[in-house]
Amino acid sequence: MYHPRCKPAPAATGFARPPFAAVSPLSSRRAAVTRSRWKPLAAVSAALLLAYGIFTGATGSPPLPRADLRPPTAAPQPRPAARPLGKPEVQMLTAGQNFLNLTDRRVEIRRGNSCYTLQTTLDPDLQQFLIQRLDHKNSRYIGIVAMDPRDGRVLAMAGYDKANPGGNPCLDSRFPAASIFKIITAAAAVETHDLDPGSILKFSGGKHTLYKSQIDPRTSKHANRITLRDSFAQSVNPVFGRLGANLLGRDVIETYAEAFGFNREIEFELPLRPSRIVLGEGAFELAEVASGYNRTTRISPLHGAAMAAAIVNQGRWVEPTLVDWINNDAGQTVYQSRTVYRDRAIDRDTAKVLRQLMQATVQSGTAHREFQKHQGDKTLSRLEIGGKTGSMGDGTGETRYDWFVGYAREPQRNKQMVVAVVVAHEGYIGTRAAAYAIAAMREHFHEDAALLHTQVPAPPRS
Repeated sequence: MYHPRCKPAPAATGFARPPFAAVSPLSSRRAAVTRSRWKPLAAVSAALLLAYGIFTGATGSPPLPRADLRPPTAAPQPRPAARPLGKPEVQMLTAGQNFLNLTDRRVEIRRGNSCYTLQTTLDPDLQQFLIQRLDHKNSRYIGIVAMDPRDGRVLAMAGYDKANPGGNPCLDSRFPAASIFKIITAAAAVETHDLDPGSILKFSGGKHTLYKSQIDPRTSKHANRITLRDSFAQSVNPVFGRLGANLLGRDVIETYAEAFGFNREIEFELPLRPSRIVLGEGAFELAEVASGYNRTTRISPLHGAAMAAAIVNQGRWVEPTLVDWINNDAGQTVYQSRTVYRDRAIDRDTAKVLRQLMQATVQSGTAHREFQKHQGDKTLSRLEIGGKTGSMGDGTGETRYDWFVGYAREPQRNKQMVVAVVVAHEGYIGTRAAAYAIAAMREHFHEDAALLHTQVPAPPRS
C-alpha cells in the first residue's frame, strides 16, 4: 500500500479506566490478616494463595483458559470503495494551489483531515528547462503552456507574474488575443466560403492598420492583391477586417469563436475563467474582432494551446488535462483522467488548410525572423512547424503583449506538441514569445528525450 507523506493529523487520545479493577493479591492478604489474626488457618491460606498468584500470574482465583479471556475477534471487513471525484470537485480540491513552475510530478494536498496525492501530466525536465530561461528582468507577465494535442495532456506550464508571484499567467484570461484570433477568422472563411491558401484577396492602405475606409466592400483598381496564405503569414489587418465585416458577419464569427472555446467553460482540473469575445453590431466592430485589432477579446495561454491542438488534431477539440490521477490517504484512486473530445471545431480539410497557413507564418511571415536564427538546427529541421503571432499594446504605452501559438510534429516518431506563449514586455522588448516556443520545441523533440512521454507512472494502489 502506498502511504503519502502528507498524513492526516492524529486524533486526540485518552486513557479510560477499565470496566473492572483487578484486586492485588498483597492487598487481599493484608486485609485477610487484619480481619483474621486470630485465625491462623486463614493466614496460612492467604500466604499460599499469594505464592500461587505470584508463580502463575493469577489474581484471586485459579487461572481460566486463555481463550476464555480474549474478546471475540470480528471478521475482517472489506474496505469500502472510494467515492470518485468529478472535475468540479477536483477544481475545489486544487483551488488555492499554485501549479505554476512545478518540477515534481506529484503534489500533496491536505483538505481538512484528509490528504490527497495528485500526479500531474507535467514533464519535470521540460519545466525546469523553461523556468531557467524566463526573462524576469524585462517582463511583466510570461505564460508558457505546452500540450500533447492527441490527448490534451499538459506537458509544461511555466511562467512569471511580476506583481503577483502567487498568480498563474498560464490560466489567466486577461490577455488580449490580438492577431491569434485570425486563426478563427481564417477557419470560418475557409469552411464557409471555400477559400484556400491561394485565394486572392484585396485591401487598401497599410498592412497593419485598420480604418473604416479599409473595410469598404468597394475596392479600387489600385487595391493591393494578396493570397490568403500571405495575408495570414504577414498578419494583414485590413484583409481579415474585410472578411469579418463583408463576408462572414456576426453570427458566423460567433459560431466559430465558440467552437474554438470562447464564451464557454473549458473542462479543466484547475479553476479556469472562460475566454471572452464581445461582438458588436456595426461593421467596423466586426472588422476589429475578426482581425484581432482590439483589446476586448481576451484569452489565456492554456486556451491558446487548446486552439492549436484542435488544428493539429484534425479539427477535433480535445479538453486539456493537467491531473493524471488522484489518490486519497488510503491509497485509493478517486480521480483518473481520460481523454475527452468535444464536437469538431472544424472539419479535416479546414484543419489541413490552417496548418498550411501557420507553416507560412514560420517560413516567410511574422515568425520567420525568430526561426531563421535557428536555421540548420538538426532538431527543428526534421519537424513540421506552424504558428501564429500576435501583438497588442495595453493602450497606455507601458506594456506590449506578444503572442505565439503554434505546433510542431515529427512524423517519423508520431510525436506532436502544441505551444502557446504570451509575454507582456515593459519598457524594453526582451525575450520574444516565439523564442520561448522554439526553446520548448527543441527540448521536447531532442533525440535524448525521444522516450520521455511514452510512459506515465501508474497510480500506486493498495
